[in-house]
Amino acid sequence: MGDRLNGKVVLITGASKGIGQGLAVGLASQGAVVGVNYKTDHQGAAATVHRVEEVGSQAEAFQADIGSKQEFEQLVETVYQRFNRLDILINNAARTRFGPLSQVTEEDFNDVVDTILRGPFFGSVAAADKMKESGGGSIINISSIAVRQIIPFHSSYTMAKGGLESLTRQLALELAPAVRVNCVAPAATSNERNWTYDPDFDLKWASVTPSKRVGRVQDYVGPCVFLASDESEFVTGQILTVDGGWTLQGYTPDMSGFDFSKDRQRD
Repeated sequence: MGDRLNGKVVLITGASKGIGQGLAVGLASQGAVVGVNYKTDHQGAAATVHRVEEVGSQAEAFQADIGSKQEFEQLVETVYQRFNRLDILINNAARTRFGPLSQVTEEDFNDVVDTILRGPFFGSVAAADKMKESGGGSIINISSIAVRQIIPFHSSYTMAKGGLESLTRQLALELAPAVRVNCVAPAATSNERNWTYDPDFDLKWASVTPSKRVGRVQDYVGPCVFLASDESEFVTGQILTVDGGWTLQGYTPDMSGFDFSKDRQRD
């Protein structure tokens, strides 16, 4: 286990699976104690805690719907009281609700915006107050390459992620110098959810990416460890795109056959 984050406490939203789970394990491997947030997937959160413990660190699962101002603020308070400090917040939780514009309902819209943008606004403010009590900290927002190069069927998701990138810059300005705020924008990433859209998801996205492969969860660990650590103490307000060069051209595979029918049913 490394020591770049020794003594630091990180709260990661949506950490029961996917990128959030990978970041939890990755930051724990550098010494961080991890607050594992989940909304409904208690089993996944427990698996994340177990994986963190396997790399030699400490973690605990905390249930909250971070799309709610009240629940996110209470989550921050609970984690702070449990570990006596909060140094890092990673706003990772997201909702997708992909599909044609004409099929986006008001429920879809609100779910996406609340989870990706509204909650992180209030949660970040609450977390920053706690970080200041410990001498400062780092907030890392997880955006998407969809903001840089518009992708079909991603309307409310892209809009909300674009707002999150603007929020990153706004918070960086207003919370400086005590709290740094940066953003990582991942590529299309190999995971179970994306395989349900299309079993050939990895191959199709690799074909349009200069690095000739799809993104992997592990690709985002190093950038987040850097932004969470004191090594990046003079870095704030930045959007770091981690995409194997995809945004250099921005070609998308044919997504007309992707099955988004279950997207609104996800926990």
